[in-house]
Amino acid sequence: MNLPEKLWLVRHGESLENVARHFAEANGNHDIIFPQRQSDVPLSDIGKKQAVQLGEWFAALPETDRPNGIYSSSFVRALETAELIAENGGLDLPEIVVDERLREREQGIFQRLTVAGAIAKYPEECARREQIGKYYYRAPGGESWCDVILRLRSFWRDLREAEIKGKVLLVTHEAVIRCFRCVVEGLTEEQIMEIDRQGDIHNGAITEYKFEANSGKLVLSLDNVVPQS
Repeated sequence: MNLPEKLWLVRHGESLENVARHFAEANGNHDIIFPQRQSDVPLSDIGKKQAVQLGEWFAALPETDRPNGIYSSSFVRALETAELIAENGGLDLPEIVVDERLREREQGIFQRLTVAGAIAKYPEECARREQIGKYYYRAPGGESWCDVILRLRSFWRDLREAEIKGKVLLVTHEAVIRCFRCVVEGLTEEQIMEIDRQGDIHNGAITEYKFEANSGKLVLSLDNVVPQS
């Protein structure tokens, strides 16, 4: 099975859910209020600008170094980001491939709750989460990081079995990017949790891998880099 020459993992631009979450946390609220289904939340105006900047970053690369394939989460905010990247990135592609295996991690009972809200409403589950750790813990109705890794292994296998050549861009979500690093780099729980403790992946940030012929592996070359206008 082939590996791409380059692989980019991009977190979607800021969404209206991100805005609502920041507002709720800043005001000590328990609930994160937005009208859409999680899968239907669109980009904010800032998020659209971030997606355009991503496109401009790719457009500044030599034409032969730009993505020749784009895969997107099925969630609206990711697909909008992918479309704006393609539109502004000088990418002449037949389609953006939407794959639900790149969707956001399911939060289950913690969906639409701040940390304070989760502790107030489900103290026993929060204690259980602390005891088990976020890598293995699965909220009722939700997914653990391991669950996400399993679906990403399936996606990665299918992508490689397609004998894809060239340069591939995946537009997805924060937890999914963390989990994809486990798949690509073979990271352990301890290794990825240490990376996670170092800080969030920014909206509109790029993680980049380059194929290294000597080792036959994809090697991390950019980590959580936000293009500047």
